[in-house]
Amino acid sequence: MLRWLVFPVLIFLIAISAFWDILRLTLLLWVPLLLIAIYDLFQQRHALRRNYPLIARLRWMFEWLRPFLHAYIVESPLDGRPYARSERALVYARAKGDLDAHPFGTELDVYSDEYEWMSHSIAPTLLPDRTKRVKVGGSQCRLPYEADLLNVSAMSFGSLSERAIEALNLGAKMGGFYHDTGEGGYSPYHRKHGGDVVWELGSGYFGCRDAQGHFDPERFRDTAQIDHVRMIEIKLSQGAKPGHGGMLPGPKVSAEIAATRGVPEGVDCISPAAHSAFSTPIELLEWAADLRDMSDGKPVGIKLCVGQPHEVYALMKAMLETGIRLDYMVIDGAEGGTGAAPVEFSNRVGMPLREGLIFVRNALVGCGLKEEIRLGASGKLHSGAGLAVNCALGADWSNAARAFMFSLGCIQSLQCHTGECPTGVATQDPGRQRGLVVTDKAERVRRFQAATVSALWDITAAMGLETPWEIKPHHLHERLNSARSDSIDRIYNFFPRGVLLDAPDSVASTRYWHMARADSFRAQF
Repeated sequence: MLRWLVFPVLIFLIAISAFWDILRLTLLLWVPLLLIAIYDLFQQRHALRRNYPLIARLRWMFEWLRPFLHAYIVESPLDGRPYARSERALVYARAKGDLDAHPFGTELDVYSDEYEWMSHSIAPTLLPDRTKRVKVGGSQCRLPYEADLLNVSAMSFGSLSERAIEALNLGAKMGGFYHDTGEGGYSPYHRKHGGDVVWELGSGYFGCRDAQGHFDPERFRDTAQIDHVRMIEIKLSQGAKPGHGGMLPGPKVSAEIAATRGVPEGVDCISPAAHSAFSTPIELLEWAADLRDMSDGKPVGIKLCVGQPHEVYALMKAMLETGIRLDYMVIDGAEGGTGAAPVEFSNRVGMPLREGLIFVRNALVGCGLKEEIRLGASGKLHSGAGLAVNCALGADWSNAARAFMFSLGCIQSLQCHTGECPTGVATQDPGRQRGLVVTDKAERVRRFQAATVSALWDITAAMGLETPWEIKPHHLHERLNSARSDSIDRIYNFFPRGVLLDAPDSVASTRYWHMARADSFRAQF
């Protein structure tokens, strides 16, 4: 009799056990949710959560997920800001050495203003000399530098990780191009592999400052005379936040960053908006001449995003009046990037690269100075076509920052300002940096740069020219609307040589020329 009861009892016990497991799981799931809902109902900070307890939290969850869902599911190849998916894909392919060809024709609307083109020739050049470089350094420079056509733009140690800086510098050494330090100073990671370095001096004078934050000539001399520090660059402004300055919060100022910059560890590190070493155009040039002497005759230049046009003319007048020449000028566009900037500055302050580059080119040509002073360009560059456009507008070479970050593995997660970069590029977190293998990424940096410069030479040959410096404004065409287009020299003004000296009233910007003074950045009315 008892054996007949065993089976029902076992079923009952199994059922009770299963029910208890379900009940326990249900309690584990629902009790916390119920407590959250009760908390939402009575909290006083968020109206949505008071009116719709628990459910309202879905809004914040989807807001957090939105950028990721958009980037990986919604975005088309031509979408994505600041860089479109197709632009990032080109950098990734070239950095990895993968096929970078595109099938089935352009995805651009060639009858819209997104399309511009270089004029090719019926008789392409067969064997242009692709080894040619840009000589930077005029008659006042004892140690000129031969720059490549594409180089690593300014990115500081502290904004980028030590492994990212190492990989960029090793890649620059392998490829024979230069690596700009950014205003964060010349770090051990810029020095480790011996790649060519351009040392950027911002208003904080990091790496060459005294205890009060002023320029220290002795500290500058010690670093500037290191062999692979090839040029000195005075940063006047940058495209993403011109005229703003910046701050690295104290918690991010590690012992290593503090030692590199010459600032106290753990204390907010301030970059003032203005320089203390000079206040007038003439004083700027005199300081540049001193830097050239202290560096044992290396090229000294400036980097700026053009703002008030008369200030550029003031520099031209100061060079003409004093006889002191800068060796080069790098023009940064408002479309340039940064680790963090007020959105008002990123969106509404500064001249875009195209207008800024043309204006400075005109200033140099109009004053008869272009043969002595080289012109670099920086701002949202990622391709050989972009290099060709810059050459057409007057640039002798170009720099890129974010494109080189892509070559390191950056995925445009837009977490640069949080310290939580998932690829280890823009963070000081050792755990996040672990994924960035220096030797592997350095080779990607080298490959991307080489393939991009090669693409520029391919375009140059297709245009029937011998060098990229022969690309002129009339070779570049731009759409005015769907029915009309014209060459860029018919859309923008390009000054003839010496016009600002011989006939300044004949040019459109004459009012800015008359506002400019060699002894002041203030406008003269």
